[in-house]
Amino acid sequence: MDIYLTPLKFYNQLLLQNLVAEFSKRFSCKIHLNDLKVNIDDFFSIERKQYYSTQILAEVINLTDNIEGKVLLLTDVDLFVPALTFIFGEAQLNGKHSIVSVCRLHEEFYSGISNDKLLLERTIKEALHELGHNYGLRHCLDWDCVMHSSNGIEEVDIKGNGYCPACAKSIEGYLW
Repeated sequence: MDIYLTPLKFYNQLLLQNLVAEFSKRFSCKIHLNDLKVNIDDFFSIERKQYYSTQILAEVINLTDNIEGKVLLLTDVDLFVPALTFIFGEAQLNGKHSIVSVCRLHEEFYSGISNDKLLLERTIKEALHELGHNYGLRHCLDWDCVMHSSNGIEEVDIKGNGYCPACAKSIEGYLW
């Protein structure tokens, strides 16, 4: 089952190319770039100054029923769900749709200093995490596992950049 990286209000082409290359090394399926015309401005909360990720996913689900594979949305906008201040991403458990925001993965969001290498590392972790949910994985207690839950950027940085042996075994048919 192929993976379709789908940028929505996402402008970092080098990061996108690096994600394709990284996923091609990790997954046994083909990695595609998917151009989807969706106006996510309808899902912007004026009060929060963020975008409601669940509504974005619902809109995209309607437009991508014909795609056989996983659809990973990538965006630069800040995301939320009502119960949380912000989220790095959201995914359908055992489904085919997920979304990752790089807004709060940029080091300059915290320190004012740009770091492209750290941005790539963080984006890989969060994208692998959300795809893991798509493949049926739940949060893992192992801090070395990318499926460990991250409520803040420090936790993204601390956790591992791959699946632990138990999680990898659960999705081994999809990995190299």
